[in-house]
Amino acid sequence: MIFTETKLKGAFIIDLEKHDDIRGFFARIYCSKEFAEHGLDTEISQQSLSYNKQKWTLRGLHFQVEPDAEVKVVRCLQGNIFDVIVDIRPESPTCGQYVCSELSGENHRGFYIPKGFAHGFVSLTDESLILYQMSAPYSPENARTIRWNDPDINIAWPEYVINPNGGGGIIVSDKDKNAPLWKDLRY
Repeated sequence: MIFTETKLKGAFIIDLEKHDDIRGFFARIYCSKEFAEHGLDTEISQQSLSYNKQKWTLRGLHFQVEPDAEVKVVRCLQGNIFDVIVDIRPESPTCGQYVCSELSGENHRGFYIPKGFAHGFVSLTDESLILYQMSAPYSPENARTIRWNDPDINIAWPEYVINPNGGGGIIVSDKDKNAPLWKDLRY
């Protein structure tokens, strides 16, 4: 695996080292030894799938607070997503900043998201399938959401998300649509 730290300390893009032959390729998507060598959390207590039937489905920005704050490793297994992480660690010099990456079933890229980050994505294709590996189980009482279009964060979402031009708009849950702004969130 190839680990590339983003401008947000502790957050990494993980690209595969493929071993190709006439059958296709083989690659590791997780190795506790390699994660530990990069100072990354190696605990995986839950794995989940997110299936998004339609293009322009938006999920996020989600995170969990202590004692259930979680590390996530996110990969798109099928389709294509615009994936975003936001540093919400109050003591961080990059608090309030975000990084985005396109994850797809073709590029096989992963996103390592440390504790103290909110995460969200929009599906760029129909039938996207996303794999989550998490260090803590889902905890409804400690789950939080920040509004995806919070003006203080000002994420540069793909143009259609911001300006649907009569195309029907994005598909977003009421929970995500009505989530609090970051400045109003208590966590």
